[in-house]
Amino acid sequence: MKKEMVDHPDHYNKGKIEVIDFIKDLGMAKDFCIGNAIKYIARYKHKQNPTEDIKKAIWYLQYLIEILQSEEK
Repeated sequence: MKKEMVDHPDHYNKGKIEVIDFIKDLGMAKDFCIGNAIKYIARYKHKQNPTEDIKKAIWYLQYLIEILQSEEK
């Protein structure tokens, strides 16, 4: 079975909380998500599995949407 590498991969979940949750708690998640989406989009052509990097970019954009929607409420 292939390991999950896009949505909460094991190496992102060491300790008591996931790093993205810590970054969100610091109030820096929006910029972090934008930066990571740009990073994954910019380098996908150079990867062995380019689809995975596009999925990662989408994951960060979806997370950003969730943050923005929660702020609109």
